[in-house]
Amino acid sequence: MPVGRKRIKAEGYNGVFLVDSVSPASGEPDQIIYIRYKLDGKLYEEKVGRTSEKAPKPDHKKFWSPSLASLVRANRMQRKAATNAQLRAEKLAAKEAKEGRWTVGRIFKEYQDAHPDQASMKAWVSIFNTHILPSAVSGKTPDELVTLDIERLRRDVAKSKHKRTGKPLSDQTVKHVLSLLKRILRWAADANHIQSPVHLKFKMPSVDNESTESMTPEQASAYFQALDREADQDAAAYFRFMLLTGIRKSALLALRWEDVDLDRAFLVLRGQAAKSGKTQSIPLSPGAVEVLKGITRTDSPFIWPGKDGAQRADFQRTGRRLRDKAGLPKNFRPCHGLRHCFASWLASSGQVDLYTLQRLLTHGSSAMTQRYAHLADDALKRAVAVADSIMDSGQGENVVEINGKR
Repeated sequence: MPVGRKRIKAEGYNGVFLVDSVSPASGEPDQIIYIRYKLDGKLYEEKVGRTSEKAPKPDHKKFWSPSLASLVRANRMQRKAATNAQLRAEKLAAKEAKEGRWTVGRIFKEYQDAHPDQASMKAWVSIFNTHILPSAVSGKTPDELVTLDIERLRRDVAKSKHKRTGKPLSDQTVKHVLSLLKRILRWAADANHIQSPVHLKFKMPSVDNESTESMTPEQASAYFQALDREADQDAAAYFRFMLLTGIRKSALLALRWEDVDLDRAFLVLRGQAAKSGKTQSIPLSPGAVEVLKGITRTDSPFIWPGKDGAQRADFQRTGRRLRDKAGLPKNFRPCHGLRHCFASWLASSGQVDLYTLQRLLTHGSSAMTQRYAHLADDALKRAVAVADSIMDSGQGENVVEINGKR
């Protein structure tokens, strides 16, 4: 911030400051807008623009103001906008592209550009920028990498701590980082950008991801009551529909009215929004159809639209509020936990086999569905126990009923 100039705090906007100045273009008085924010424990101060200048896209029709600056500040703090490190990385990627060097950093940038609609891209960008970009791996080409580089990255991530909680990162996070690196290198090789890096070995951590989330009958009853009391019933419908279908949140948020056939009770999950990348059709129960019929229709093509009718980002606040009102554990994931409930209830019913459950959950392989196998086995054990009760009853004077006959 310019030395000697009076800094004015923007009223109603934390961390936004104004400095009186003169427009270089017109010579008229204006103000320079600055933001201050903390990120990773460090204090940053940044100039965002002048009140006499138009903001860049997507707000290029608006002049810079404290409200726009406040949005930029929020984005910086939430890592939604490019940090200085990211901007440097993009410049470096452009330079490397000019020189013809396919470094890991450039490969990820090209991978990102080639998959603009990939549902998981937001998570991949966060993982890459947080863990791979700051490492030595990012600036090397695949033929310059050795397995020791991969092992160092694995150890560095394993020693890192969560920014908010301060707790060590999980083995699952380490696996995500290595999986992303492996994925983009394989993509670059398949696209003939690089030679296949067969010399690299990835030692993945062992992860116990067999745990599932579910609700007891009492918890389910409390959750349904919380849904009924929710002020925004269109938002409540999102969670009801998730419980009735088990659809992933990313696919559900991308769902459009044209993807749904209420008469035939089917919906289409678009490939670009699906984790597998494949378009699939799944049937809807009568209850799920009724949920959709009760939603308020808008001009937006999306069933659950966000601001200005665009695709909504999430329902996190509503999900956490419903979880807390129902008294569910804090570690119960507001969306993915409902998907587990759907799968657990169907598996334990004894009426749905694992292959059918795999199709409904749109799992790419049966391995993911196997976590519910013990629930299906329990249902089968309860079924065969009926034979014992029949035999026991037959040995006495009791009369039992089989297939409606006494």
